[in-house]
Amino acid sequence: MSEKDTISIHLVREALLQSCASEAASVEALSKAGIAPELLLQPGARVSATTYARLWRLLARRLDDEFFGMDPRPLKSGSLAFLCRVAMAQPTVAAGLETGLAFLSLMFEHLPAQLVRQQSLAEIVLLETEPEPRRAFSYFTYWMIVHGVACWLAGRRIPILAIELRCPQPDFCDDYRVMFSDNLRFDRPRTRMIFSADCLDLPIKRSAEELKRFLGHAPANILVKYRDPDSLATRIKHDLRQMPPETWPETDGLAANLCISASTLRRRLAEEGQTYQGLKDSVRKELAIVWLAEPQISFAEIATRLGFADASSFYKAFRKWVGSNPGHYRSLILNETNRL
Repeated sequence: MSEKDTISIHLVREALLQSCASEAASVEALSKAGIAPELLLQPGARVSATTYARLWRLLARRLDDEFFGMDPRPLKSGSLAFLCRVAMAQPTVAAGLETGLAFLSLMFEHLPAQLVRQQSLAEIVLLETEPEPRRAFSYFTYWMIVHGVACWLAGRRIPILAIELRCPQPDFCDDYRVMFSDNLRFDRPRTRMIFSADCLDLPIKRSAEELKRFLGHAPANILVKYRDPDSLATRIKHDLRQMPPETWPETDGLAANLCISASTLRRRLAEEGQTYQGLKDSVRKELAIVWLAEPQISFAEIATRLGFADASSFYKAFRKWVGSNPGHYRSLILNETNRL
């Protein structure tokens, strides 16, 4: 992970909130991690992911709790290593996830979890019994651990389609959207993470040496790269969101709007690991997922809004993006009264 990957100072404050009993303890922890304490007073400040990871490990050692004291039972040092060890011994990602979730359910007092597979979609649901929700940072820390381990077991990043949380939306969400999904929904009846189920059947092929390397770089290696706000891809996606899809320019038109040649546009996007078609599909998928959560919007209307010729074309595209048909996704996302 490069030093360009950064974490908002808001998440530094969240990590300190329950971990440090006094201002002096917070200042000491920040100094040891290499973070200037005065940055806490600068809302736009950011620190490198490796620096944030250093703070994370320091606080975990100080508390002997890899969950920052956010559950009555501490997640004692070494828990992440044990979680990975027992999960990687399973034959498939599904079995590894189930084993890992069972371990975390035993370790935590109030965070039992369950993996549910529903055809081409899967969800991990927190079966909370407490009437009051936790704060957003607690939920996202849990998802960072679970999703990070799942991606490592699978050997590839597992795209998250949606995350729903029982808690209210916090004041700062930007980094959470980057780390997990643009589709975050708050004040929901339950907390869950939804993703395509195709990864669950992948075999786990991890060695002891790979586990050692993974743990040696954790948690920096499971923090998602922060999107460069000045990148060409970010600018293009922002512009696409401001226009109806049917008015999106072709490559030559986009290049002309940016005052560069089409070949330069392709080259610069390739340098960022992107293509124009991929960016258009990404924005269409974001919009589709948001609109599918609104039952009053028909599939035909969504198809029209996205610039598809008909609902059938939208169905085919959505299956390609997500691995599920839109009807199944809508059914899952709206089935909030289902008791698992």
